[in-house]
Amino acid sequence: MQDGPYLGVAASLTGRRWVGPDVGRTRAAEALAQATGLGPALCATLARLGVPAEECAGYLEPTLRELLPDPRSLRDMQAAAARVLRAARGGERIAIFADYDVDGGASAALLIDWLRQMGRTATLYIPDRIDEGYGPNEPAMAELAAGHDLIVCVDCGTLSHGPVAAAAGADVVVLDHHLGGETLPDALAVVNPNRQDEDGALGHLCAAAVVFLMLVEAGRQLRAAGARGPELMDLLDLVALATVADVAPLRGVNRAFVRQGLKVMARRERPGLVALSDVARLDTAPTSYHLGYVLGPRVNAGGRIGQADLGARLLAETDPTTARAMAEKLDALNTERREVEAAVRAAAVAQAEARGLDAPLVWAAGEGWHPGVVGIVASRLKELTNRPAIVIGLDGDTGKGSGRSVAGVDLGASIQRLAGEGLLLKGGGHRMAAGLTVARAAVEPAMERLAELLARQGAGQGGAADLRLDGLLMPGAADVEMILALDRAGPFGQGAAAPRFAFGDMGITFAKRVGESHLRIGFGDGTGPALGAIAFGAFDGPLGPALLDHRGRRFHLAGRLELNEWQGRRSVQLRLEDAAVASS
Repeated sequence: MQDGPYLGVAASLTGRRWVGPDVGRTRAAEALAQATGLGPALCATLARLGVPAEECAGYLEPTLRELLPDPRSLRDMQAAAARVLRAARGGERIAIFADYDVDGGASAALLIDWLRQMGRTATLYIPDRIDEGYGPNEPAMAELAAGHDLIVCVDCGTLSHGPVAAAAGADVVVLDHHLGGETLPDALAVVNPNRQDEDGALGHLCAAAVVFLMLVEAGRQLRAAGARGPELMDLLDLVALATVADVAPLRGVNRAFVRQGLKVMARRERPGLVALSDVARLDTAPTSYHLGYVLGPRVNAGGRIGQADLGARLLAETDPTTARAMAEKLDALNTERREVEAAVRAAAVAQAEARGLDAPLVWAAGEGWHPGVVGIVASRLKELTNRPAIVIGLDGDTGKGSGRSVAGVDLGASIQRLAGEGLLLKGGGHRMAAGLTVARAAVEPAMERLAELLARQGAGQGGAADLRLDGLLMPGAADVEMILALDRAGPFGQGAAAPRFAFGDMGITFAKRVGESHLRIGFGDGTGPALGAIAFGAFDGPLGPALLDHRGRRFHLAGRLELNEWQGRRSVQLRLEDAAVASS
């Protein structure tokens, strides 16, 4: 057990309690260092991730060859791949029905790209978030069936019994990852690692990963027939983007998908992602952070407040000029989305605070809140409180909401149970994210029941203000070699948080406000060169003013280390997340 808060920080400048490694993890890190010869910071990270010494080498160099599961381990996979392959080789009319988020868009782009290389085109259909809502609907499926031989539903369809039945005259293949019900729609194939009759071993895959596995199986069937299919490794940039943006846990094959996908993306060969990176002014090699917080939100912007299919079409675009125009439109929509989100977030946080932030579930509901931003606001509430969060936009007699969960709490299953109990009009999702539709009169009882279900899974037991750290560093130890070593334990994201370190009793050598809300500082211990740090949004709270007006006081600083590249030179900087006044 750890004795008290780390470095004595019970309440930092942002009100958080610092939690460091306990005795057991410290000993595990020391044992890893002795057994492997790896550096202490890397061993501290590996110990927190639970990697034993004998698995370190494989963990630090994840490969698809070792980690890719057999696609045929998923039910209906062979039938799905055979049907898609027959349609592609036979010149049949193919339609792709996709969700409007990044995972749906990337899944659709994967199929479009693969079919293009097979000499075929496909009709893309993505429903409007407001007019049609999530997933297949009966009018759209009936219309698609009238003009197509095969409809492939990606990132949706597992619960769409009526819409699949409405697709009379066409075969339907579902490639999804959302939690399935007790019965499946009457499709030719439903490939989903979260079907009730699956063992859940691949339940952490996003939909794009399921689509990729289907393409692997299609390639196997092509080779068995003496033919050769498209090069699948070149498609992993899309799988990586979807995996991170859909907050899939970065473990097992997901780590390999993202690691390899980032390498593919760095080659800048996909016009849509090149254009999006350029309009976002991304001038370094992409990381999982960029996928989740720079590129993902822009791809999502069309589905949230603009043209639903714009993100998917950008990812599949082959002409750089057209891609640039699409990317600029998405960038503008993302700016508009941020403005809408800011207003909803302020109201939702105020409402949630009034209700209390220490319950198993944090939730807010408001009149006219845009359904395209409620999911993002739910994510902000989750990050603020370390609790599952639901945000609902009310319109007339109903409300449409979105939720985000924390590690160890299956939100999708609880939402689906609520729908089964009749407290929701409909709802579904996966462990970390879910959507729902609820009658206005049922909002309060539905949220009370959801809080009860989540509490049984342990929601609300973690400290809302804990900042978890991997150890203590001196500025002189934070060099480029150490950052490169830490990167080998990545990519970091959901289920594999980036390492965070503290720097104790530091003097501020330089402090400057950057833009409206950011802060840049230099700090050191007086024995060597100062280390630079950037704190984004520091002036949105107390962190920026306190450090800017430091008056010679010394501080404990905490955050994530990263490489800063400028004019061909690499340097280390701290992405500062928190600080506390050091005791005199």
